[in-house]
Amino acid sequence: MTPVTRLDHVVIAVSDWRVATDFYRDVVGAEVIGVGGGRVAFRIGPTQLSVHGPGMDLAGDVARLPVRPGKSDVCLVWDGPVEAAVAHLRRHGVEVETGPVPRFGAGGPGTSVYFRDPDGSLLEFISYEA
Repeated sequence: MTPVTRLDHVVIAVSDWRVATDFYRDVVGAEVIGVGGGRVAFRIGPTQLSVHGPGMDLAGDVARLPVRPGKSDVCLVWDGPVEAAVAHLRRHGVEVETGPVPRFGAGGPGTSVYFRDPDGSLLEFISYEA
C-alpha cells in the first residue's frame, strides 16, 4: 500500500480572475488564497483548487493537454441537507441544472445538485445527510 492519505489539490482554469474569485468565494464558500503574481487558489477544507487563468505562463509542470476554462467537473461536499444547497444557489442566482438526485460519492450514497461556474465548468454539491 502506498502512503497516500488524501487529495491535496486539483487544477481548474478560469477566463476571468475577478469573476471566478467572487463566484468561488460567495457561492462555493472557498477561502481565497493569494499565491503571488496576482494569482489565487481556492481552499475548501483541506483541499485546494489551484487556478490557471489569464496571463499565466503554462510552461512547466502542467498536463499534456492543460485544463481550459469550462472543462472541469468538480464535486464538493455540502454539510447539511441538499435542500439548503438548492436554496443557497437560488439566493445567489445560480441555476440548478440537475437535482436533487441520488449519487454515490467518496462518502457513500448521497444526494446531489449540479450547477455551473461562470465559465461553464460543472460543479456538484453532494449531501450525505439522510
